[in-house]
Amino acid sequence: MKKITFKVNSVPTEVMVDEKAVLIDVLRKGLHLTGAKQSCDRKGQCGACTVIVNKKAVKSCIVKMKDLEGADVITVEGLGTPENPHLIQQAFVLEGAIQCGFCTPGMIMAAKALLDENNNPTVEDIKKAFRRNLCRCTGYNMIIKAVLLAGRFIRAEVTPEALHVKATAPAIGQSHVRPSFFLKACGAAKFTDDFFVEGCLEAAAVRSPHMNAKLISIDASAAEKMPGVVGVITAKDVKGNNNVGMVFKDEPIFCTDILPVLGSPVAAVIARTREEARAAAAAVKVEYEVLPALKTAAEALAEGAPRVQPDFPNFIYPSVQIKGDALKALAASEHVVEARFTTPIVHQSPLEPETALAYLDGDGDDAQLLVYGRSIWIHAHAMLLQEALAWPNVRYIEPYVGGQFGIKCDITSEGIAAAAALHFKQPVRYVPTLEESLVMTSKRHPYDMTIRLGADKDGNFTGYQMDFIVENGARTSVGPVILDRSIEMLSGCYRLPHVKVDGKLVYTNDTWGGAARGAGPPQANFALEGAIQLMAAKLGMDSYDLRMKNMLNPGETTSTGEVVDEWAARACFEKIKPYYDEILKATKEAKSKGICRGLGIAGCSFGIGDGNDTAHIAVELDEDGGVTVFGGVADPGEGNDAMMSQIAAHCLEMPLNKIRLVMRDTENTPDGGVAASSRLTYMAGGALVHAIGLLKEAMKETGAKKRSDLEKAGKPVRYMGERILPHKGIDKTTGQGQAWDSRLHGVQLAEVEVNKETGEIKVLKMTNVFDPGTVINPLAVIGQVEGGLDQGAGYALREQFVLGKTKDWISYKFPTFGTSFPIETMLIESPRARGPLGATGVGESTMVATHPAIANAVFDAIGVYIKDLPMTPDKVLAALGKK
Repeated sequence: MKKITFKVNSVPTEVMVDEKAVLIDVLRKGLHLTGAKQSCDRKGQCGACTVIVNKKAVKSCIVKMKDLEGADVITVEGLGTPENPHLIQQAFVLEGAIQCGFCTPGMIMAAKALLDENNNPTVEDIKKAFRRNLCRCTGYNMIIKAVLLAGRFIRAEVTPEALHVKATAPAIGQSHVRPSFFLKACGAAKFTDDFFVEGCLEAAAVRSPHMNAKLISIDASAAEKMPGVVGVITAKDVKGNNNVGMVFKDEPIFCTDILPVLGSPVAAVIARTREEARAAAAAVKVEYEVLPALKTAAEALAEGAPRVQPDFPNFIYPSVQIKGDALKALAASEHVVEARFTTPIVHQSPLEPETALAYLDGDGDDAQLLVYGRSIWIHAHAMLLQEALAWPNVRYIEPYVGGQFGIKCDITSEGIAAAAALHFKQPVRYVPTLEESLVMTSKRHPYDMTIRLGADKDGNFTGYQMDFIVENGARTSVGPVILDRSIEMLSGCYRLPHVKVDGKLVYTNDTWGGAARGAGPPQANFALEGAIQLMAAKLGMDSYDLRMKNMLNPGETTSTGEVVDEWAARACFEKIKPYYDEILKATKEAKSKGICRGLGIAGCSFGIGDGNDTAHIAVELDEDGGVTVFGGVADPGEGNDAMMSQIAAHCLEMPLNKIRLVMRDTENTPDGGVAASSRLTYMAGGALVHAIGLLKEAMKETGAKKRSDLEKAGKPVRYMGERILPHKGIDKTTGQGQAWDSRLHGVQLAEVEVNKETGEIKVLKMTNVFDPGTVINPLAVIGQVEGGLDQGAGYALREQFVLGKTKDWISYKFPTFGTSFPIETMLIESPRARGPLGATGVGESTMVATHPAIANAVFDAIGVYIKDLPMTPDKVLAALGKK
């Protein structure tokens, strides 16, 4: 051990550390300064842990304490507080450069180091300074803008006060500061690993290293004798059904027999420290019988193939759509395009590891099990845990969450932490490594789609046929839902009079697919938009004109046969037409000079509010005349806090500071439903409007201004609002019926440049128009658009997950500041008749058209369509006939 004396935020500090100790541990565990986060397994890859040491930005996860004698360390907590923020923190808030907030403290410290040295940096200066800082939410542009704005503040060119939306401004349609932003900017927002619980033990899982195996035996005797170990837990110690599967019960907390995929959990070691738990987990001896692995759908569907899941056939779910007679229409078509499109397995890549914390509050069988985790549906997950653990009193709390993008539709680490807390009757925290988090979570499904698109001599679409196979991996998750969503939005923006679709969901011994931003339509839309681009080339027709010729109109039907009453997609395309013409002209000029440049266009019409969807929200009148909103509404970064508070303030004609939110705790909230499918604005927002209407009626009837007035009048102070959609969804045998209650529409233009010698593709710019109905908070909407575009570009060009090989943020090709690109976004507001205040939603739709637009631009540039994502340099060179 060695004594190190140094300063932390100007406070002299003295610690005793060993040779291996790193700065982040001293900050987080020793000093409880939790602003610095850890994502990348101490490899210095993500920058979430950035602090300043002796005026330089450093990654605190790799800086050894032994080298810090006399050092001057500044963390995000040393800059400012939510009540008195630093100018840089204010700039990040005002530019919307924060979403989930996990990476934000590291970004702000990198900005501080840069601006202390150069208070007037260029965009390239910023990209260079932030080259090792990652963000999955924002797409980087807003962060760049925030650093530029912070420079203006520091140079006294403008003040934060001049840019803040006034408190007297309308509640709707203004970019009011989101309730969580200053907490996140100042490192005060608590994520799961930031809670310190007295006597908390640490868990480490023991997982199968095989793609497919049978569990023979577990010998934990050596591990149990190791320093700090409290005990080992396996399936036999779990009293309930030991399963947290959302659709089918094929996701055990601990496996007992068949281990159908690498990473299957068989045990967990519980110890005093994380390091002791992990060391002991490595000492647990497990005997496996290695079984043959079915790696592809073809292998799984072959006659005589063994079952991946013993209780279910490998072909687990069909998805069918029949509208008219597509085969007849195609046979009679003047022109037919045939193609095969494939998409890869992709990780949603939230920066925060799959952390969970659990402990018992109370004694005996009446104790309440508190679970802290990254859920996006706390009420449903609490019920799953009740059944899995046979413990009826489960309270689920969602702290601030470091991104999710659908990944937390599933329970992951919470099951192990909760089972261990019950078994050992002590608090247990489970913080997997990044490598483990990558293995133990669902992914975006890979699709293999064979299509035929027909058109008459004038370019009117006649028929569309698609056969597609989706490899679901070894567990179901919400796979059937994803398949259904693919056909429910199959026709995108367009009129397809005859449709025939056959889809298959298939188990394999691979990582499993689940909810991921867009969840099905991004894959299906890639095939449709690609087919349209190929048809335009075949017809010798401008691709914009072909899309407009076949644009759906109100009164016409989608591929599910639903007659639509609005179709703002046409207005989006009309809005973008001048930009299309301008870019098309510039692209042609560049080509004439020998520059390999291309323009691509793609649209999306995204369904919101599926059959029988339900949400409940409650409001209470407070004694000061304000109102508290109660609802199980997750907010992993997309802005649901702004949505709820601004809707409430508008409906109540009340200042925003009189609106209080209680949203992420099952103890005192009704169920608002899952934070997926871009449904919360439409559903929870609608339930909120209903609840406020009931409260206002009671206040008007009694003349009440505050809580005690209602009580004196004998009226309730709490009012429950609900939104229940009446339609039943599609018929599963035909794929026909009303799939959605509303839709969001958009169109995207991609400008790319291709290096024909290296095969590298560079996105020069994305230009977009979106119509989400009434816009509640413009900056939040634009933030969702930009983040979605960055993910869509990663999907198009870089990202691919390979189980067993993808282990960190280097082996997974995460988009970076260096790959970011300019984005121009325009919003149209066509209020939806059934939306709360006319609003719908936005978050998932934003990447549905991105990768098709980029693929179409690459086709325009090189003349060959790359139908297999991601479009890596080797595929470009192969398309060009080069090695």
